[in-house]
Parts: sequence; structure tokens; C-alpha cells
Amino acid sequence: MRHLLSAADLSLDEAVLILDTAEAMAATQGRAIKKLPTLRGQTVVNLFFEDSTRTRISFEAAAKRLSADVINFSAKGSSVSKGESLKDTALTLQAMGIDGVVIRHHDSGAPHRLAHAGWIDVPVLNAGDGTHQHPTQALLDAFTMRRHLTTGQDAPAPDGSSLGGASVVIVGDVLHSRVARSNVQLLHTLGATVTIVAPPTLLPVGMESWPCRVSYDLDAALAEARPDAVMMLRVQRERMSSAGGGFFPSPQEYHRRYGLDGARLRRLPAHAIVMHPGPMNRGLEISADAADSPRSTIVQQVANGVSVRMAVLYLLLAGGEKTTGGIS
Repeated sequence: MRHLLSAADLSLDEAVLILDTAEAMAATQGRAIKKLPTLRGQTVVNLFFEDSTRTRISFEAAAKRLSADVINFSAKGSSVSKGESLKDTALTLQAMGIDGVVIRHHDSGAPHRLAHAGWIDVPVLNAGDGTHQHPTQALLDAFTMRRHLTTGQDAPAPDGSSLGGASVVIVGDVLHSRVARSNVQLLHTLGATVTIVAPPTLLPVGMESWPCRVSYDLDAALAEARPDAVMMLRVQRERMSSAGGGFFPSPQEYHRRYGLDGARLRRLPAHAIVMHPGPMNRGLEISADAADSPRSTIVQQVANGVSVRMAVLYLLLAGGEKTTGGIS
């Protein structure tokens, strides 16, 4: 039994298979009846130990559109609040006869533990663990980029199936971002060149091992990289000790040096798109002009997330022996 735990686990062929399958799923979502019978009779549990809106609802919509039964589990109001361990929660779910688990957890490595500790024998999908991984977010981001960069008239034409030749700039709070780590790994696998831009205080230790370039100067990085996509990361103030937490002098200074505003937006290549995993801090990492511009794919990313998660659920729960390695 295999799982989807990390973007780093996916080979190029596996990643492209997921993106191609997501394209097929997306084609079904324009129909009057969006539901497919693929997972009828199967039960998927959304096991969320961390607050979430987009990811939880997206996974729920994806499972239901594949006709699966969905159980939404929240740590708040459950036995977890009484001290129940992850192991005992997993054993309880296993006893109920579930077919798959989608887990979001505040501790890095919790999905890996759930998948390999022997407590359950069903597929485990990582919906975000600590500051570690968020593989389906990286997949939906890549899906969004591939759609725009292979169809846009002014785009540089990556190789069609992957993102070979594309340039992506990721900006902001990399230190606390599982989205950044997952995107760097997946985009590298898909052949893109990635540039990370952040103040030194918001970069994690060990970045020299990441397959990307690093810059502290947003304007210089945008001029040099000539990006096809710019991804702004949310400043995760809830993971900092206070509003600024000592990571940057002030919100105004952060926005001046690392925020995507109208002036920077106008200097981007004509075909470049603006991305954000959400939720946004408008006026901090991104201005209203940039967030609401025609270049913005932020709402499209949410819609694409349903198709991508349908694809992953299909390949894990109904795909049989079609894939191997990171997802099968």
C-alpha cells in the first residue's frame, strides 16, 4: 500500500501522471452532473488536527465528486482534546473500516508516522504537516502553471507535459512554509528553475541543499529571473512569537522590500502569472492591485485544487497497480 506524503517522493513520470489525470478530472467538472461513480462505497476520512478552510473543503469536494463517503474529523471537540494519541485515533478509524485518510497535522512527520507505524493499512494523503510538506498544494500550483504556460500566446512554451524551461520566483516567509518546500521539490522535478526570495531571517537552515537559487533582493531577482510565475507566500504571523516576531522591522518595511505591488507587477513579463496559496495578507505580502489583477490565478488555484485532489484520490484508492513509487 502506498501513500502521498511528500512532493520529493514523486518521480517526473508520476507527477506528470497526476497532472494529466487532474486535467481529465477537470474536464468532468463543467458538466451539469459533476459526480463520478469511481469511489462509490469507499469511505475517506479528513483527519484535521490543524485549522483549515481551503484544503479541507477541497478534499471533501474531491472525494464527494468521486462518490466516496466522507467523514470530517476535527481535533477540536474530539477525544484528541481529552488526550487521545494519534495511534489510538488511527486504530479507532481502522476499526470503522475506512478506505483512505487525509491528514493535516501541526507536527512535521505525523503523516509519515501514520502511514508507516502499522496502525492502519489504507492510503494516507498528507494535507500539510508542520513546516514540512504540502504535496497536493504543490501539485495544484504546478497544474495551474502548466495550464497557463502551455497555452498562453506569449508564454515561452515549456515542454508541454512538464514545466521544463519555466522560471518561477517564490517570495516571502519560507521559514514557516511547507508550501515553499513542496513547490521547490516538485518544480525541480518538473524541470523548472526556481528562485527563492526572502529576508535572511525568514529562510530555514540548510537551504543550500534545496534545488533552487536564493536571493534577498526581490527587485533584482525579478529582473534576473524574468519569471513566468511569481508565487507570494503568506507571512505566517501565527507561527511567530508576536506580530513581527523580530523576523522583520515592521509590516510596512516588509511590504516595501518583499511585497508584490502594482509597480513590481507592471515590470513582470507580459505573460507572467501571480500566485498565492492563501489565505492572503493583503497589504503585507501582496497588494490589492496584484491580488485582483487579471494576472492573478489565486481563485483558479482553489478550483484547480479540487481537480488535483480528485486525481490523487482516484490514483491511490482506485488506480490499482497503475503507478509505483511516490504514489501507487
